[in-house]
Amino acid sequence: MEPLTIKTPADVLSFIGHTLGFWPRESLVCITITDNHVGPTLRVDLPKPHTEISYAKMVAGYLGHDSSAEGVLFAVYTSEPMSGDQKPQATTIAALTGALAERGLTIREGLLVGDQTVSQYDGDPDTGVKLPLSATQSSQINAEFVYRGSTIEPTNRITLPASTKDSVTLDAVESRVAAIRCLNHRDAMEQARTLWAEMLNAKAYPDDEQTISLIANLQLPAIRDQLMADIPGIDEPMDRVLLAQTHGKPQWSRIEWAEQLLVHAYTHSATIHSAPALTAIAFINWWEGRGSKAHQFLELALDADPNYRLARLSDQMIGTGIVAGWSMDKSTAYRDRGPEAS
Repeated sequence: MEPLTIKTPADVLSFIGHTLGFWPRESLVCITITDNHVGPTLRVDLPKPHTEISYAKMVAGYLGHDSSAEGVLFAVYTSEPMSGDQKPQATTIAALTGALAERGLTIREGLLVGDQTVSQYDGDPDTGVKLPLSATQSSQINAEFVYRGSTIEPTNRITLPASTKDSVTLDAVESRVAAIRCLNHRDAMEQARTLWAEMLNAKAYPDDEQTISLIANLQLPAIRDQLMADIPGIDEPMDRVLLAQTHGKPQWSRIEWAEQLLVHAYTHSATIHSAPALTAIAFINWWEGRGSKAHQFLELALDADPNYRLARLSDQMIGTGIVAGWSMDKSTAYRDRGPEAS
């Protein structure tokens, strides 16, 4: 695959949009730069008032994981208007400049992206050049990404296929859960992992009986956690796998297929049984660097079961801005997607 050359602000915005997969809103996006080559892309929600210093240190900490980085390019996406000569998020950018300097990094370029235009962040608000955002559609980078099959969604809001909700699977799953509870722990775990491995190695969706068994297995916390840890195909301690802090590399094609299987299970789940699958999907999105989507899936899980403990604890973890370890290493990160701390 031929390398892409970024020359203009429109190219930068096209690169960001295709890398993240959606158009950011009220966000700070940072890209590390090494020898005129771009590194990881990080998107974070803009900070709350009076948190700019801690926010800047957090962002600089994430960017510092790229040990080869020499500089940083940033883009502030906001609908906030200018206040006199004060640029939106000026305090944030000042704090970020200092936090990056402490790590030996300098800001190479900054962009201010409004609802209609993009301009140099440090440019003169009266005489500086402003480009219409529509220029991204005709940029060379955008054309190349589109040619490669990439698209930019208007937002990062999730959409799920219709669920059967409170369907006939309710009684079947309850019956299967009762049968699993009658087994000793080792046999129950072995049966669940064997079935899950067969599904992950298959090239077709499971039949109804297998789907009901998967939904039932996910209802038991110990089995649920192990099945989630089996997804990346890494033979390391469960806690390290779930927190994406392994020595081995995740098998991303396997993880992608696992997400499709879990969505399939969700569509066949009654509301009372859907929280585990939604929580597992949230973990996958977090592993892939999609923190805000992970949060949305956890919200859906908590809508289904407000007392679902794993979803609540996971949402608290992601809410602190923790990024999956795999996302911060080029050799283990998911494709070219940039991580989010949301």
